[in-house]
Amino acid sequence: MSETGESPLDDVGPLSAEEIARAWERELPGVATSSILLLTPLWRVAKLLADQRRRTLRTLGMDAGTLDLVSTLRRSGPPYSLTTRQLGEQSLVTAGAISQRVARAEEDGLVVREPSAAARRAVAVTLTAAGHAEVERVVVSLLAHEERVLERLTPAQRAALEDGLASLLDDLLGDDPTEPA
Repeated sequence: MSETGESPLDDVGPLSAEEIARAWERELPGVATSSILLLTPLWRVAKLLADQRRRTLRTLGMDAGTLDLVSTLRRSGPPYSLTTRQLGEQSLVTAGAISQRVARAEEDGLVVREPSAAARRAVAVTLTAAGHAEVERVVVSLLAHEERVLERLTPAQRAALEDGLASLLDDLLGDDPTEPA
């Protein structure tokens, strides 16, 4: 602490990706650091967007898990019903997480659970009229907010970012998570 009560680190913000890469180049000469220049800003953007989305959803009165569930049902088209297995596959979460999300949404009157006609042991989750109205209200507001976030990018920047991220995601989804990097 200085005499004014300020820490010498009070004015220090996060290091830039370039500064981080240079520091690693100094500390581990010969190690490739170019990934830092892309992935550090990507991680930071992802965190900021996630924090912003969480705040926006809180303002709209919905949590991210419930939105994922009711959005998946709404996008599925009439009759807005999927099995819990289909919901898990589309949401990339465990059966336990789907079960918790469904229970919460059912308690809120957004979905109903019933035996599935597709399989004897399957459970179908169907969006209710209230769930239909609620997901549309939230999605319209959320997408408007997210469009405002992206309006700083030119159409060419958006297209390049969409292409690059889609390619990276495809590659990552194709990787075997049990194999060392």
